[in-house]
Amino acid sequence: MRLNGKVAAVTGAGSGFGEGIARRFVDEGAKVIVADIDDSNGQAVADSLGAAGRFVHTDVSRGDEMAGMVAAALDSFGGLDILVNNAGFTHRNGPMLDVTEEEIDRIHAVNVKSLYFGAKSAVPVFRERGGGVILNIASTAGVRPRPGLVWYNGSKGAVITITKSMAVELAPDSIRVCALNPVAGETGMLHLFMGADTPERRREFVSTIPLGRFSTPRDVADSALFLCSDEAQFLTGVCLEVDGGRCI
Repeated sequence: MRLNGKVAAVTGAGSGFGEGIARRFVDEGAKVIVADIDDSNGQAVADSLGAAGRFVHTDVSRGDEMAGMVAAALDSFGGLDILVNNAGFTHRNGPMLDVTEEEIDRIHAVNVKSLYFGAKSAVPVFRERGGGVILNIASTAGVRPRPGLVWYNGSKGAVITITKSMAVELAPDSIRVCALNPVAGETGMLHLFMGADTPERRREFVSTIPLGRFSTPRDVADSALFLCSDEAQFLTGVCLEVDGGRCI
C-alpha cells in the first residue's frame, strides 16, 4: 500500500503503459483518474478498477480538457497528489522527410505541449496541498535515438529536458518531477516504432536490448510506482531508463 490515500491522474491510461500504471497504482492503494482520448478503452479500464477508478475523456493536446481532468480528480477523490503524463504519439518509422507537417504538429502537441497544460492545471493544486509528483513518460528515443524516428526522438528529448527544468524550478514547492525512459514495448504503437510488425523487425529491435526482450507495462508501472511513492522522496529530476540495458 505504498500509495495509500493518494490520488493520481494518468493520461493515456486506456491501454499500454498507462493502463499498467493505473492498475499498479490502484493495487498500491491509490485512487486514479483514467484519462484517455479513447472512450471505450478508458471506460473499460476505469470500470475494472471499481470505486478506485474514474474515466475522464481527455485530449492532452487541449488545455481545457487537461484542466477538466484535474477538476475531475478534485471532484471525485478530493485532491490530486500525482500526475503521470503518459499519453504519446509517434510517426511511422521511416525517412525523416516523409513525415508530414500535420504529424509533426500532433507529435509535439501530444508529447510536449501536454506537459505545459498538465503543469498549468496541476501545479497550483500541488502548491496548495504542499507538494506533489509529476512523472513524465519519455523514452530511450530521447537518449539513444534510433534511425527513422527523428521527429519522435526529438519530442522525447524535449520531455527529458523539460523534466529536469521543471524539477529545478518546482523543488522549492516540494513538487518532485521525474521521468521514465522505456525501451520499445508491447503497446499499440510498437508497429509504428518498427515500421512494420514482422518477425524480422522484432528480432532486429530485440537484438539491441541486452536483456533480450521488449519492455512490458508492468516493467514501466513498477518503476513509476517507486518514483511516485514516498520511497523516492529525495529524488527529483531523475530520468530513469527502463530499457533492459538498451542505453548502455
